[in-house]
Amino acid sequence: MSEHRHVVALAVTGSVAAYKAVEVARLLVKAGHRVLPLMTSSATRFVGPVTLSGICGQPVATDMWDPTYPGELHVAIADRADVVAIVPATADLIARLAQGRADDLVTATALCAKGPVLVAPAMHPRMWSHPATQRNVADLAKLGRVRMVGPVVGPVASGDVGMGRMEEPSAIAGAIEELLRGTAGDLTGKRIVVTAGPTFEPIDPVRFLGNRSSGKMGFSLAARAAARGAEVILVAGPVALATPAGVERRDVETAEQMRATLAGLLGPDQTGADALVMAAAVADFRPASASATKIKKDAGEPPPIGLARNPDLIAEIAGKRSGKRPILVAFALETGADEQVIAYATKKLAHKKVDLIVANAAHESLGRDENRVALVDGVGASPFLAGDKDVLADRILDRVASLLGS
Repeated sequence: MSEHRHVVALAVTGSVAAYKAVEVARLLVKAGHRVLPLMTSSATRFVGPVTLSGICGQPVATDMWDPTYPGELHVAIADRADVVAIVPATADLIARLAQGRADDLVTATALCAKGPVLVAPAMHPRMWSHPATQRNVADLAKLGRVRMVGPVVGPVASGDVGMGRMEEPSAIAGAIEELLRGTAGDLTGKRIVVTAGPTFEPIDPVRFLGNRSSGKMGFSLAARAAARGAEVILVAGPVALATPAGVERRDVETAEQMRATLAGLLGPDQTGADALVMAAAVADFRPASASATKIKKDAGEPPPIGLARNPDLIAEIAGKRSGKRPILVAFALETGADEQVIAYATKKLAHKKVDLIVANAAHESLGRDENRVALVDGVGASPFLAGDKDVLADRILDRVASLLGS
């Protein structure tokens, strides 16, 4: 999941040219992007959802009232997408966009888009040249939220030739790439260090004390920060996740190894990064002494394991910084009701002297692709936000960018 460069919502509407959207999807996936496919009901008459789903590796969304999805589907897709691309766009779809309509999943997602919307018109030449269509196109241009790609002159499904043929898939994919490059700049020039995953503290050469962290939240944060233009160094505990594109990775195993790696990255004055996001679940304790050989189970009674406290890495760094850099983001992983999680995070914010705490409950986060978090700072706590970890990573990074003055 997290290794994708950007997220594109690809919406297909009911035109004969819909089959070309499959090639657009293939080109975007080949370029390393995650493609979220949407289809209107009429689009499914031209292209099978199974085909599009197979290319994208994602289920096709067709119904904004899908009862199996928690919350508002169009809002969730718009939150995740860096660009919404409508390929092909019919005359009817363009008319509804110009009127600000939101009467199906595609138009609702376009209206809710946080980034640019790309539209690739496809229709008969007489429909394209009709004054109503040209008025709608002009209205969209005035709003400045929609980029048109095409149409071009060429043969259409009826055999007629004229302006109305959809632009070629390669040109559409290229235009989407251009828009993606323009959406990824709010963290450009910033150096962000992210930690992820558990630490393993050895008992002997075979056994260790650890925790259930998968590292997925930290890897999502690293991937999305890189996509937004940051130079990202990911300090990863022992996890089986691919390195996100554009991210420099340092692998560690123990809390002491993570401590040493962070010291090298931040330097003695802690100014080696603009922000540090400590998503790693660093073990609070380690065995006081590790056996150099495997402890045998037939050695009589189980040996006692004395524990020593691990260093509090982010509190150490906070205590050493002399100014406002780096921005420090910590995580509070707790059990209990929401109010207990928030209370603990608020206490942790003051004790560790950090800028932001991401509060979440263990049963909703460990090992999952989704999470539910609240952001706690000196002003108070946000409502809990639920969603895909990539989506939540962007919400956390929005706050980091604000703190950095981006």
